[in-house]
Order: sequence, then structure tokens, then C-alpha cells
Amino acid sequence: MLDRSILLASLAALTAVLAGSSAAIVSAQDSASQPKSVLDFHVKDIDDKEVDLAHYKGKVLLIVNTASQCGYTPQYKDLQAIYEKYKDQGFEVLAFPANEFGAQEPGNNSQIKQFCSSRYSVTFPLFSKIVVKGPGIHPLYAYLTGEQTNPKFAGPIPWNFTKFLVDRNGQVIARFQPGDKPTSGKVAGEIEKALGEK
Repeated sequence: MLDRSILLASLAALTAVLAGSSAAIVSAQDSASQPKSVLDFHVKDIDDKEVDLAHYKGKVLLIVNTASQCGYTPQYKDLQAIYEKYKDQGFEVLAFPANEFGAQEPGNNSQIKQFCSSRYSVTFPLFSKIVVKGPGIHPLYAYLTGEQTNPKFAGPIPWNFTKFLVDRNGQVIARFQPGDKPTSGKVAGEIEKALGEK
């Protein structure tokens, strides 16, 4: 009887150890599959072609949620200006049209592309219209605004033309409000600082 009790206790202990190990393995796998940077995401461009953001490794990025009928829409001109100024130093503007704020981006991808090209002569990368806040939020924006994934710069997108500055390794290093003009000293200064770090 005593031997049986010892055997049962040993089996219970072994089961607990194995359960703990498998939980640790699952946890490690979950951790391994969690994105570690902006460069871990795949997105669709404005022509619906898949883009691996790892393609931008080594570049400084300004990620912006945009809209065509917003009071801040003229910032497309400023975004184009800073893109032209810094692109040869390894700088990219990545624009993500979104319709969450005042329904100010009602168009489809081809209409958005046409608008940006004809009105503001945009040549920086435009991406497919996505959701940047609330139900259906795109994984990239869930990462950018999440407390666990981006604690220093987390928080919901308040309006169109919120900007995230990303370093050459895909880490978010600054966040700017919709009213912060891309050509302002505040934004341009941070871009120049990031470009200076190799």
C-alpha cells in the first residue's frame, strides 16, 4: 500500500513537471511568434501587392495614417517635402490611408492613389486602406498602439496624420500628434537625429 502511494505521488509530480514544461514551451513559442519590431509585419501596398516591411531594414521610417478629406490633408505636401529631402540618406514615409476619423477617407485604393498623385505629386510609398483603431484594427497598428508591444508610445490613434518615427532596426523611437507638421523642427529634428545613427 505504501509503495502504491509513493508511486502515485511520483506520477503526480512527474505529470506536474511535464505540464509545466509544455506550458513553458507553448509560452516560449508564443513569445517567439510575437512581433519584435515594425519590420516583422507584412502589409498590402496601394496596388494590393504584399510588402514585407523587412524590406525597409536599415532605413528610418515615418509611418502615418492619412486621409484625403481632413483638415490635415495638406500635410501630404509636407510629407513629400521631407521625403525628397531625406530619402537619399535612407528615409522613407509609409502612408496608411484610414477612414476611422470623421469618415474622411471614403475612397477606395485607386481613388486614393489618384488623389495623392494628382493633388500632391506623392512619390513615397502608399499602402492599402486599413483600420487603425477599434474593431478590425490592422496588426501593424495593434502593435504600434499596444501597451505591451510599444509601451513608450502606446495609446489609440486620436485622428488622421498621427506619426510614428521608426529607427533603422524597426524600433519606434518617437510619436507625433496629427497637428505636428512633418517639416517642423520638432519632427525634422528627430528624423535627422535618427538618420545620424548608423
